[in-house]
Amino acid sequence: MRFTRRDFTRTLGAGLAAPFPPMALSQPRGRPKNVLLLMSDQHRPRALGVDGHPVAKTPNLDKLARSGVRFDHAYCSNPVCVPSRASLLTGLYTHNHKAYNNGTPWPFEKKTIAHYLGRAGYMTALIGKMHFVDGQTHGFDYRLDFNDWFQYLGPKTKLYADELGKRNSGSGNPQIDDLWRDAGDPWLGTRTPDGRKGLVTVGATSKFEEKDHFESFVTRESIRFLKNHASRQPFFLITSYLKPHDPFTPAERFDRMFRAEDMPIPDTWGKVDLASVPKEVRESITNDWVTPEMRGNPEAVKRHIAYYYANLAQMDDNVGVMLNALRELKLEDDTIVLYTTDHGEMLGEHGLFQKMQFYEPAVGVPLIVRAPGVTPANARSRTLVSQTGVVPTLLELCGLPVPAGLDGESFVADLREPGKPRQTTVFAEYALRSPRAKGMIREGDFKYCYYKNDIAELFNLKDDPREMKNLALDPKYAAKVAAMQARLFAWHKPD
Repeated sequence: MRFTRRDFTRTLGAGLAAPFPPMALSQPRGRPKNVLLLMSDQHRPRALGVDGHPVAKTPNLDKLARSGVRFDHAYCSNPVCVPSRASLLTGLYTHNHKAYNNGTPWPFEKKTIAHYLGRAGYMTALIGKMHFVDGQTHGFDYRLDFNDWFQYLGPKTKLYADELGKRNSGSGNPQIDDLWRDAGDPWLGTRTPDGRKGLVTVGATSKFEEKDHFESFVTRESIRFLKNHASRQPFFLITSYLKPHDPFTPAERFDRMFRAEDMPIPDTWGKVDLASVPKEVRESITNDWVTPEMRGNPEAVKRHIAYYYANLAQMDDNVGVMLNALRELKLEDDTIVLYTTDHGEMLGEHGLFQKMQFYEPAVGVPLIVRAPGVTPANARSRTLVSQTGVVPTLLELCGLPVPAGLDGESFVADLREPGKPRQTTVFAEYALRSPRAKGMIREGDFKYCYYKNDIAELFNLKDDPREMKNLALDPKYAAKVAAMQARLFAWHKPD
């Protein structure tokens, strides 16, 4: 017997509705569409073969892009993991969902898309990384994450502790940082040193067999979920990988695809006018504490870049396995597929690495959507969109009303007619409630970045796509700076 959305809401009763924003459930005919949200961590926005990238090997994401719509100008809400992921799943910007940084748990009262879809009869599953910071499940019925992978690995977990070098909650060890606060790091003194000088290794071939990598585990368990549960009721599944995020330790098969000597160093490397950028950017360029071996060492930079793209290729290979499974299980025609990441990676642009910046490689994200019966094939949209729009977009595609109070706006119109870009505005913020608070607004070709205790930045991305000329320092743009700052502050003043 098929369990329908109507059956679910009947058994639900009126009592469960109270914690949610008011919403009248619609009852579309037939079984609603399934949703598969494929997610990575730290994927640069244009690092796709389909975009003509000279290094990235992403045949499976390329194939997905050719079967749907990809966005040229998609942005995360906050270029660091926890607040960005909270925005992606709640449809709220950081100052409203209040998961301000990687150490702040997602507030319980801020509901996620898993709550909305679960209330509508979907079985909701999260397999892989989401960085909730504490033990909340945030509406998911079915959840497997790093701790379950460690259970699978058993004694081999030490190999991962070695790859990380030291505690790193962003890479899942510990997955919940508070677990180690009282008693300390249980791996202290037991890891095998690898000679790194900072937090992140330049890169190395992983000692794990490929089948034991986190990505393989996530893919395998996601397919198990589909086999066991997809035929019973509509599903919302997030399959969330760690790669290409550090540690840059790919499986050997992918490591062999890239040679360090073939990697181009970004053309902005070493060319930033340090007097024209905010102090925090200047200090990040001149003092890379994360991987200090790369400071002034082009050979180490090339190795780091090669390992990043090997990580990316391994993640893409797993995406291919997931998409093949959808087809083999005869779910492809009934499943909306959305691929994105939580933020980008500078990877040497401006002499910077990691994220935490408002430059395009860090705050921009890839975004690909294939919705059967909605999206044309091999289409591109130039509309500026924010990941806060993922929740309302998926709800609309599933025939469900969008709850009141969300910040994000649906981009279904761009999926239906990607060739007709809309005039929109996107925002981002970082390090709120700290001396380093900053905010970003992009309208049209212009991007303005406000720093609470530093100089501002203004870029014309049409004329200066590399963001090397800070127009905020030019008196001719004073009116433009004032207007964009006023628009940003009317939205939210970073504090």
